Amino acid sequence: MSRIFDNYIMVDWSAASKPNTGNDSIWIGVFKRDVRLQLRFEYFNPPTRIAAYDKLLELLQAFAKRDDKTLLGFDFGLGYPSGTAKALKLEGHPQKAIYDYLSREIKDKPDNSNNRFSVAAMMNRIISGTAFPFWGCPPRDVLTTLQPKKTIPHTDNTLAEMRICDLAAKASSPVWKLYSPGSVGSQTLTGIPYVNKLLKEISGAKLFPFDIGFKAIDKADLDEINVVITEIYPSMLKTKAIDGETKDLTQVRAIGEYFATLDDNDKLGAIFAGLANIDENQKVAIETEEGWVLGF
Repeated sequence: MSRIFDNYIMVDWSAASKPNTGNDSIWIGVFKRDVRLQLRFEYFNPPTRIAAYDKLLELLQAFAKRDDKTLLGFDFGLGYPSGTAKALKLEGHPQKAIYDYLSREIKDKPDNSNNRFSVAAMMNRIISGTAFPFWGCPPRDVLTTLQPKKTIPHTDNTLAEMRICDLAAKASSPVWKLYSPGSVGSQTLTGIPYVNKLLKEISGAKLFPFDIGFKAIDKADLDEINVVITEIYPSMLKTKAIDGETKDLTQVRAIGEYFATLDDNDKLGAIFAGLANIDENQKVAIETEEGWVLGF
């Protein structure tokens, strides 16, 4: 057996504007190996994004002291459709430019209040001068450049509605949708700055596929890497709650167990190359700006 990772942390994120636990809040599921190398599961339900970041930092630093390799998954978009950075007039590597931009602009306070809707409206103004491509907000946040519903369609001459990986995963919600059930856009806006902080804070943390390539990996590929951060889509699995779990807890437990089982059977490394049919142009977009959902 040539297992790639020692631990698997799966995160169900939330863009809630108030501290919250239980249903529709942040859940962190952790599979870690004990002294006998047996997997043990534990979970955390931090009430705020700042508390979640602090817990993740604590876990990753503890694992690093053991020289462990950790797979860290987040259930929100880790990239935007190809061309977004250019439309925002950002320079440099597209993914890194967007991450640094959101890290500067998103303000997330200890009480979970944040400015995600005003940032989305500002991005719309830069990109199109209209309420495009971001949409969805409560009545109090409606602006000329941010509307409650999608008012402008995507065309071949604009930014795509879905990323390549969204189409492969048959996702129902684009990263542009910010509000109402099933939306993932607000989680993406509030989550990327924390991923960026982890990448800067944790030595040996790398982002898939941007930092390690859209390709199969093995243990040798992680010689200088302690943490691989990836996008996940827990709904890809049919799950069943146990012991009164919330839906979110069930999903982070199930997806973590799924990846750990693949790893135990020497099959996890292969899926970093993707399972969908991807051409070379799409591969470039995936590696430079769009990202990929592990497992598709």
